[in-house]
Amino acid sequence: MSRLLKRIFSIFLVLAVLVFIAGNKAGWFESKDGDKAAGQASGPEALRVNGVVLTPGGLSDLIYATGTILADEQVELSAEVSGRITSIRFTEGTSVKKGDLLVTINDAELLAQQRKNNYTLRLAEEREARQKSLLAKEAVSQEVYDRALTELNTVQAEAALIEAQLQKTRIVAPFDGTIGLRHVSEGAYVTPGQRIAGLARTVPVKLEFTVPERFSGSVNKGARVKFTVESIDSQLEAVVYATEPKIDPVTRALTVRATYPNTRGELNPGSYARVEFKLNHLSEAITVPAQAIVPELGGFKVFVYRNGKAESRNISVGIRTNEAVQIADGLKAGDTIITTGILQVRDGMPVMIDNLTIQNP
Repeated sequence: MSRLLKRIFSIFLVLAVLVFIAGNKAGWFESKDGDKAAGQASGPEALRVNGVVLTPGGLSDLIYATGTILADEQVELSAEVSGRITSIRFTEGTSVKKGDLLVTINDAELLAQQRKNNYTLRLAEEREARQKSLLAKEAVSQEVYDRALTELNTVQAEAALIEAQLQKTRIVAPFDGTIGLRHVSEGAYVTPGQRIAGLARTVPVKLEFTVPERFSGSVNKGARVKFTVESIDSQLEAVVYATEPKIDPVTRALTVRATYPNTRGELNPGSYARVEFKLNHLSEAITVPAQAIVPELGGFKVFVYRNGKAESRNISVGIRTNEAVQIADGLKAGDTIITTGILQVRDGMPVMIDNLTIQNP
């Protein structure tokens, strides 16, 4: 019986020891004073933040503007003389070639005058030839020949005048392009300046936009411009070919034009464009996220992670983009910048990096 009691006592003793060890590890037996003392010994709790390790990379100085797509060439076809339209020789929305006859206006009277002039011209030419032959034989005087020559020149001038008037009754395509909607019909009476149809060449097209005066010196012929339009999701690229020679005194901006091939005809003149123009590009720039910068009176600062603590660092900034700011002075590659908890961070405060990324501009 005594052996059984000893065995039971041993089991209880082992269980008690195990419970004590487990409770000690769990802190069941620590006093409140001990807790307070332990807290004082461990110091202030570190602030958890995110950080980024700076690496040099490319940075472009961009300006954004609004632009308009223009036709390479565009004209409103209109009548030069009054008269009734006798024929319309184009189909709306089709391509035409330079010199194609598009519209004719009643020219019957001018054609009659031309036929009459042709007879007179033929007679004047024969008369001048005879007088010239007789003059060579000294059969007529110089004065008689001069009158025949003057008559011939006068008739030739009248022929040229009639031909010029006939040209005004014929509307031809001044360049290759696509003709738009017509605004007249055969038989309609038109007057000078009356609109007949529009003609545009849309291969290539032009992109027109403006840049502020302070950036005008950075716009050079051959510079590449990126832009987007509502009808196309992807970004397109045009090349600057000309600028106005002066700044607009009203807007204080420089008007710039670039050309886009438009070989597939995807852009229509008159479309609204959002333009992204690169002024400068730095290949080895040090940048920090914009949210990491703290503005101060007379400058800026950031917090650098160093040996488990936050260290404030005064900086000079350069180029700004929507997401990043170039650091001109105050930081170097390899520095770790604190990017979150900026409002809570103080110089010398213990911090712990929860999420550390390496910058990749």
